[in-house]
Amino acid sequence: MQVTARKSNVFQLTATAILIAVGILIPMIAPRVVIGPASYTLASHVAIFIAMFISPKVAIGVTLGTTIGFFFGGFPLVIVFRAASHIIWAWPGALYLSRIDKFNIPWVKLRIFSFIIAIIHGVGELVAVIFFYFGTGFPEGVGVAWVLGFIGLGTVVHSMVDLEIANVVRLALQTQRPYRELASRASPSKTRG
Repeated sequence: MQVTARKSNVFQLTATAILIAVGILIPMIAPRVVIGPASYTLASHVAIFIAMFISPKVAIGVTLGTTIGFFFGGFPLVIVFRAASHIIWAWPGALYLSRIDKFNIPWVKLRIFSFIIAIIHGVGELVAVIFFYFGTGFPEGVGVAWVLGFIGLGTVVHSMVDLEIANVVRLALQTQRPYRELASRASPSKTRG
């Protein structure tokens, strides 16, 4: 194995581990609003978004790692289901980012990407919540309109806010030459050059 490939693998493994830890820690300490099965924790998706900018493998690892962490951390099972649903947007989003120049994404293109990912994210969490309550019914006072509004639309807004936070972190990280070099080797994007 070449030295550069080994460095890239070590970078991806280390980034995955650190981002899993951050992804589990943020929901434990960040400000949170809980309304029934809906919960909004500021920056709770930032670790996954940063992972998406590194590589599809890192995005998958962070998504699975945070889901397992939430399960063993004693989070409500509906939150674990919602975390597991993140794979349906994290992996394709990371694949897309791996095929473009992720270091020079135009402002409008990033916002369109954010909106599309947020829609997929919202639908995924809706399906996870509906699946979780299938057969037992929603808690008292929670109906379909409530779930569509708070889980669906709320998740879209939450996702887009978290991508903006992740973008600030990403822009700061990519000013560092070692990060930029390793991240560009982590996925087969146009950033190699």
